[in-house]
Amino acid sequence: MLSRDQLREHLVRTRIAGDVATSRENNLDHYSSLANGDAYYMLGLTFDQPWPYRDILALMAKSAGVVSDPGHRWGQDTIDPDLTIDAIDVMAERIAAALSRPSPRIMFATGHPTGVLAIHLALAVLCAEHGAQLLTPGEGWTYSGSGFGRPRRIRYLQDIAMLDDKGGFVHTHDAAPMRHMIEELGGELPDLVIADHGWAGAAGEAGAPTVAFADCNDPGLFVGEAEGKIDVVVPLDDNVLPRYYAPLTTRLVTQVSRAL
Repeated sequence: MLSRDQLREHLVRTRIAGDVATSRENNLDHYSSLANGDAYYMLGLTFDQPWPYRDILALMAKSAGVVSDPGHRWGQDTIDPDLTIDAIDVMAERIAAALSRPSPRIMFATGHPTGVLAIHLALAVLCAEHGAQLLTPGEGWTYSGSGFGRPRRIRYLQDIAMLDDKGGFVHTHDAAPMRHMIEELGGELPDLVIADHGWAGAAGEAGAPTVAFADCNDPGLFVGEAEGKIDVVVPLDDNVLPRYYAPLTTRLVTQVSRAL
């Protein structure tokens, strides 16, 4: 496992954190859309209080490390690598706590089959090795919505739920698939959900213990964390080359193992 300093350097070099690829304009557009109540950016969550644009920006500066100055409206934005590492360590504690139970029921899902899927796959193996039952509800369920014309369906790869479109896994923010998965469980919530995007938001909204990964342009999950519906959100660029996540994944797996 890399030292903290080495991992920080790696995160910045690969742009998982530090100066990330997501532009400031994109971030602020998403924060404004969430403040205006756009359901797409709520990622399956509802909130207990209004979240004005300035409050969302302040939260994202605190939780993800984006530039706090509201006057900075164009160009580069950032994720604080120390916040990423801190959140990884808290996530490890939550996963270890779930795995300390007898035969815990854990569910995985991702809207980024070309990005953070690499982390989910390693965590699924770890959980299975420590006696977890990996749940796979809703496999084959199809639906239409969110701007695409043909039905998409829930499909699993090594117990990770993703959205399939004509044989290919696709990027999605949708919460509907996780809502269906939760419904199919018949009211018996998982002991832990490890997810991102709308998969995480819908799980947290249903009351399932949830840990999540989120980019700095996905403020909904950070608001969900602030309101206590998501246990922890790891800020990171969620779609760099999958191999770049290996040192981060190693730290996460190692920290979970040490805590057990």
